[in-house]
Amino acid sequence: MENNHSKPHAVLFSYPLQGHVIPAVHLAIKLASNGFTVTFVNTRAVHHQIIKSQSLDTPSEDVNIFDGVCKSSLDIRYVTISDGFPIGFDRSLNHDQFWEGVLHDFPAHVDELVAELVRSDPPVTCLIADTFFVWPTMIAAKYNLVNVSFWTEPVLVLTLYYHIYLLRENGHFASPGNHRQDTIDYIPGVKAIEPKDLMSYLQATDVTSVVHRIIFKAFEEVKRADFILCNTIQELESGTISAFQEKQPTYAIGPIFPNGFTKSTVATSLWSEFDCIEWLNTKPDGSILYVSFGSYAHASKRDIEEIANGLLLSKVGFIWVLRPDIVSSNETQILPVGFEDEIKNRGLIVSWCSQIEVISHPAIGGFLTHCGWNSILESMWRGLPLLCYPLLTDQFTNRKLVVDDWKVGINLCDRKSITEEEVKEKVNSLMSGKSSEELRRNARKVKNTLESALDKDGSSNGNFVRFIDDVKAKIQEKHGLSFKDFNVNH
Repeated sequence: MENNHSKPHAVLFSYPLQGHVIPAVHLAIKLASNGFTVTFVNTRAVHHQIIKSQSLDTPSEDVNIFDGVCKSSLDIRYVTISDGFPIGFDRSLNHDQFWEGVLHDFPAHVDELVAELVRSDPPVTCLIADTFFVWPTMIAAKYNLVNVSFWTEPVLVLTLYYHIYLLRENGHFASPGNHRQDTIDYIPGVKAIEPKDLMSYLQATDVTSVVHRIIFKAFEEVKRADFILCNTIQELESGTISAFQEKQPTYAIGPIFPNGFTKSTVATSLWSEFDCIEWLNTKPDGSILYVSFGSYAHASKRDIEEIANGLLLSKVGFIWVLRPDIVSSNETQILPVGFEDEIKNRGLIVSWCSQIEVISHPAIGGFLTHCGWNSILESMWRGLPLLCYPLLTDQFTNRKLVVDDWKVGINLCDRKSITEEEVKEKVNSLMSGKSSEELRRNARKVKNTLESALDKDGSSNGNFVRFIDDVKAKIQEKHGLSFKDFNVNH
């Protein structure tokens, strides 16, 4: 006999890093707005940090970050689980130990939670997990769930990781002695890429690190997923996406943003946000450079000093988001002595802010960025040109898209080490002059592409509708469930 349920129920596991939590939260809202019941899972440590950043008096375990959106009748349930470490454990300072725990201990906590959720009402029938997790196949098979891999970076990066074995076979990765340094032209869907544009982990000589072991396992796992959801745009990576779709059902549904591109009603920030708007209101349109190196990667003290001195020499106004742990958790003096006195009214240094709010202000005219994917998509939505300073992981590959393919940004430095003179010259080039005009023109074109993709008849909207239909069909196939009253919000 056919079981009738009004809603499919997906459990969504976000990776425990700020840049992964943000799109996962907005994916949860998007799914719930289209008739899903969603159980969103954060680690207790990430949850605690989010609540701490809100400066709330309520005990953190009593706070549901989705309260604001659930009032609008969305069925989003919020759960936190242990990542295997105490809340107070410094995950940044003890990087390797933490990721060993995520690799080996975290799956047991996931298993325990999913065992409960399959008995909930309605029962969980779909698992959506960040692609970097190493356990989705095991969990999906054990509980007979539809297995959806959620990819939060460009499909170019996914494709390179997916074909890591080809890079290895051809001597461009994990090669005894030196890696080959010639152009890579044998990856399906990637015309050509230089070794310097590979993700940092694929440029490494030591491939025994815990992060490498996670990557090797995760990118075997993704090959067993029923569907892959990507926070990218079909038109921006058409050749790569088409090639990838021949391997597995893949849906480009980006950019995944809060409604109206305004500050989200769901708290996702891991740090207290400084309000920059009053300061920006006093500045002329397009005059301020926004500088931020994201929530995770570290920079060297020397580079931070060169950037600071370069900003000083450039005479350009700026807001600089400088995380207290940007160099290291135990480094207190980051900036050159006297720097803050010298910048006076021209520059504002904050430890964190609402990036969407700040870059939406008319005073912002450019973005000096680490090339995190969220930052790129957000700045493209605002049509802002980029000055690129990648630090880690996918950021080097993202820079290739920004600088070489879309021509909406320039490299901060073309050599290994940054100099204050080069920073000054590149900042001025980004903010004014002939090259600036061309970058802005190209950025406006990309902005139009993003907007069109999210239109009613756009590629991302169409792909999302198709994804929902396909997931429903797959759930029906696995569980014999029929969603009689289920409507997609086209």
